[in-house]
This record gives sequence, C-alpha cells and structure tokens, in this order.
Amino acid sequence: MYDPSQLRTFLAVAQTLSFTGAARRLGLRQSTVSQHVRRLEDATGCRLFSRDTHSVELTEDGEAMLGFARRILEVHEQATAFFTGTRLRGRLRFGASEDFVLTRLPEILEGFRYEHPEVDLELTVELSGTLHEQLAAGRLDLVLAKRRPQDPRGELVRHDKLVWIGAERLRLDPDRPVPLIVYPPPGITRARALEALERQGRAWRVACTSGSLNGLIAAARAGLGVMAHSRGLVPPGLVRVPERAGLPDLGEIDFVLVHGERRGPAQHAARALATAILAGGDRLHRR
Repeated sequence: MYDPSQLRTFLAVAQTLSFTGAARRLGLRQSTVSQHVRRLEDATGCRLFSRDTHSVELTEDGEAMLGFARRILEVHEQATAFFTGTRLRGRLRFGASEDFVLTRLPEILEGFRYEHPEVDLELTVELSGTLHEQLAAGRLDLVLAKRRPQDPRGELVRHDKLVWIGAERLRLDPDRPVPLIVYPPPGITRARALEALERQGRAWRVACTSGSLNGLIAAARAGLGVMAHSRGLVPPGLVRVPERAGLPDLGEIDFVLVHGERRGPAQHAARALATAILAGGDRLHRR
C-alpha cells in the first residue's frame, strides 16, 4: 500500500521541512518530490503536510505517519538484507556532534548494531569543528555534525535556526557585556555567536567555556549567561532569550552527514549507518 520510495521522500521532506531540501538530499527533481508526497497522501486519504509559499509543516496525520514510515522502511531494509545475503563487516569510526547527546541518536545506533552485529562501531562525541578536522585527517569514516559556513559538502539531516538560550530568570543588563557560555574553538556555534555580536557592535565576555554540552547546560541553568543553540534541541530547564533583550539574530544552521575517504568495508558500513540516520531523522530532536 505504501511505496518505500514515497516513504523515503516523505521522511526527507518531514526532516528538512522543505521540498527543495528534500529534492537536493535525494537527488530528485522537486516535481518528483511533490508527486511522491501527493501519491502518499492519496494512499492514506489524508493531508500529511500543511504548506504555502513560505513554509512546510507536518499535519497531525503527518506526525503520525513519521513513526509508521520509519518502521516500514526499517523492516524493508531488514528483508532486503536477509534475502540478498548482505552482511556488513569491519570497523566503522563514527563521529557525532555534542548537540545530539540529549536526542534519541542512541536508539538509532542500537538498531544499527542489532542489524549489523559484525560491524565494529567506534563512536566519537566531539565539537562539530573538531569532527570535521578528524574526518579530514582520516581518523573518522562518517560524521554527523553542523555544516561549516560556505561548506557545500554533506547530506542534509536537519535544518534549524540558531537561537539564544538561557535560564528563565536570567536578565541581561544592556549596559554591560553579554555573558557568553561557549564551546572552545573550533566550535561552530561559538564562532557564529561572536561574529553576530561583533557585527552588532555589542560588547561581550566569556562567562563559561566547556567542551561538554552538559557543562554548558549546567552553567546556563545556574544563570551565568547565554549560549547559542539549535532551536529544535533546546535542553530541559532552559528557554529562548526574549527578543527584547536585543541580542543579534544568529541565522540558520544545517546538520549534515559527511563521509570520509576510506574505501572498502568501512565505506559500505558508513553508507548503511547514514541511511539509518536519515530514515530516523525525526528522532534527532530533544527528548
């Protein structure tokens, strides 16, 4: 009843909230993406997206379809692997950004390990900038991280807006430097925050530096300052800083999958894990 190719297209649109972004990810024409979604809506008898010229949003039925589509595709992949006799082996060095510590990424990795028990999966959790450096140095095979500015590489997993967050009771004094809670260099959000404040001409000071997301969250909850963070991944106990605080706009951010250069078993395993992450992209939000 539900064509796997249409389900993959649906998931891509749901995760990017963009027909153009989904077409780019899947290597399809935008008209084909629209056709797949329309046919899936015909098959379900429901509208899955509410869309106009400016935005795309999931309907209530679309939200329900997310889980169904992911499970159908998982079973489809399992059946394909079983009947083709495909068994992945070897060592896979996977790097994930600190941003995903509080999401359901572990569930995706657990499912991958169950499906491919002969793959030795090694996980590195680091800053996005550090992961890109390790990938370039050949120390990782696949990276899930923020995309660097002007870097066209990578398969889009999610598109989001960067926002300022902090403790609910935090109040910023407009006459004093903005207290910042930041990752150390080469943190991508750190660079974006500093660039935005400098463009605005706003004074700032570093109130806390930590390479751990949990360390940044603890400092923010204590009211030490504000931090730049993905809107869809705001940790519990923190809120968006209101616009009246006058902080500059931080723009948007892409989370992408980038493959390394190593060939052979690692390349096949990396492709399988990338497919699992793209299929389960709706899990990559705050729990």
